[in-house]
Amino acid sequence: MGLLSDLGGGPVALDSSIFLYFIEEHPKYLSLVEQVFAAVDAGALEAVTSSLTLLEVLVIPFRFANAALIDRYETLLTKSRGLRLVDLDRDFLRAVAQVRASTRAKTPDAMQLAAAMAAGCPAFLTNDDRIPTVPGLRTLLLEDYLPQDS
Repeated sequence: MGLLSDLGGGPVALDSSIFLYFIEEHPKYLSLVEQVFAAVDAGALEAVTSSLTLLEVLVIPFRFANAALIDRYETLLTKSRGLRLVDLDRDFLRAVAQVRASTRAKTPDAMQLAAAMAAGCPAFLTNDDRIPTVPGLRTLLLEDYLPQDS
């Protein structure tokens, strides 16, 4: 099966790396993430990410004062149709603590997993093979969907 069919009808949670690959046009992963963002833009798939993603993707653009890249990330994350940021509030932070307690995930990973669960996502798309298993949430690795060389 392909990536989009494995993601299902959504909503799908997206890890920060998915946004990095898309905006910065990663040569290895761009064709895969373009499919995801095209489906989101077309209204065929709802996507969710933690507001932590905004922090993570903006560090390097701020370090190098790259205003154009900052604007591209902020526009994608805050103004895209079909994409929702899960904000950090007290209830969310409690959920993050519960994820950390039950899985021993690092805080950033626990935040992404808690956002996925809060939004009722059946799938979490990442490229981090260290993400712990969470009941009721399928973790899909982008790497697994690369074409196999013959």
